[in-house]
Parts: sequence; C-alpha cells; structure tokens
Amino acid sequence: MTEPENRCRLVLIVADIADADEQAKIVADALKGGDVASVIVPQYGLDDGTFQKHAEKLVPLIQDAGAAALIAGDSRVAGRAKADGLHLSGNAEALSEAIDKHAPKLIVGGGNAADRHHALEIGEVRPDYIFFGKLDGDIKPEAHPKNLALGEWWASMIEIPCIVMGGTDPASALAVAETGAEFVAMRLAVFGEPARAPSVVAEINALLDEKAPRFED
Repeated sequence: MTEPENRCRLVLIVADIADADEQAKIVADALKGGDVASVIVPQYGLDDGTFQKHAEKLVPLIQDAGAAALIAGDSRVAGRAKADGLHLSGNAEALSEAIDKHAPKLIVGGGNAADRHHALEIGEVRPDYIFFGKLDGDIKPEAHPKNLALGEWWASMIEIPCIVMGGTDPASALAVAETGAEFVAMRLAVFGEPARAPSVVAEINALLDEKAPRFED
C-alpha cells in the first residue's frame, strides 16, 4: 500500500465493543478500506486483564495492515501486546516520564492540551505527536472548533506532528486537513456502522486525496 506522504493521514480510534473477536473483525475490515497511519486502542471500561486480551488480538492485525498500533494509557499492556506505541492523555509531566522510560523503543504521544499554554508545555517534552481533542470527543458531526483552531496554530509553527479529533461525519476529516494538521482521528465516523467501516475509510482517503492541502517538503 502506498502511503500519501504529503497530505493529512487517517488515524483510527477503536470503538467500544465488548466482544474482543467482534472488535477485531470490525477493525480488520476497516483497515482493508485504504491508508491508515495508526490505530489507537482505548481501554474504555475494561479491566486490565480483559484489555490485555483485546490488545493482543488487535495489535497484530493492525500491524499486518501496515499501521502503527498505539495502546492508550497502559504501558504494561502495550509492552505485552508488542504494540508500536503508547497514547497518553495526561499532562506534560506524565508524557515526559513515559518518554524517558519507553522512547525511542515505543512511539509516545498524546497529551491533554485544551489550550495553547498546555500544548506548548507538552511540546517541550518532545513527544512523537500531540493530540488535540478527546479519544471519545466525537459527539457532533463536525470537529470541535477549538481543536481545529489549536491544530491550525500548532501546525503553522511547531514541527512535532499533531493529530486532531474529527467529528462523526466522515467529511469532517477535510476540515481537519485544511488546518495543516498531519493526522485526523476518526472513531464513530468509521465505526458507527461497522458494516460500512471499510467503505468509509476508502471514502475519507478519496476525499483527502482529492481536496486536502499538500505539505511542502
């Protein structure tokens, strides 16, 4: 699969599905739809042991599809499941500790940057990426205006890549791309109707291929 290096790429956030086999099948199907840079696996309400089982099913199939598998929150689960990275939604201090401990063996990124001040604090610890929004923050069809504004400001001046949370409408990916952000995160837009997940991934990639601004080398 060729990667579109010069435009915003798609990041998937796995939906909250209690059955590990069903969740794995839906994610595997979605990844057949086209280019996905990485997949973030949240814990949701699962206990640690159950989350471990979900992660061990998901990580290999995400990697087989050519995407990076990022476990949200739990470095032990990330290590045991042989994931590519760790997504943290804590502050700069939490990210800094995780980077010291796990980078460069693991990708470490995330952050809970609700404003410019906190974003710059996170930037100072040099994560692999910063995330604007919440993993389950797709509650409206469009991306949150505050996250779009933060993404645009960040992308215009900071080299660390940013991921901006999209909305429940697949077309919201384009609004994110237009900020200059390197990645758009999608959850319910792709997984809201599991049977349509592969075609939605294809649709988002086609939209970005056609209309997303190109990065300059």
